[in-house]
Amino acid sequence: MTQAATPSSADLDALRLEVAGLVVEALNLDTAPESIPADDSLFGEGLGLDSIDILEVALVVSKRYGFQLRADNEDNVKIFRSLRSLTEYVAANRTK
Repeated sequence: MTQAATPSSADLDALRLEVAGLVVEALNLDTAPESIPADDSLFGEGLGLDSIDILEVALVVSKRYGFQLRADNEDNVKIFRSLRSLTEYVAANRTK
């Protein structure tokens, strides 16, 4: 089995903007996707999402990129730490 090529910085930037757009759309946020800092926390002081918001984001990301984000994944805190960490997880696991 061959391993997928590592995405370039430009590809990750484009994917991060796409994921940010999904977050904004899924949660009807009154903010532009490009204004979400890549490394700010998605919870609390950063974007201010709560556990219900994260479930919504997980659902739209799973549908869009063809893999399952599960509530019982022990890495969820790390995956949803920031827009950057979520984007990197999507890049590594997407099937479409």
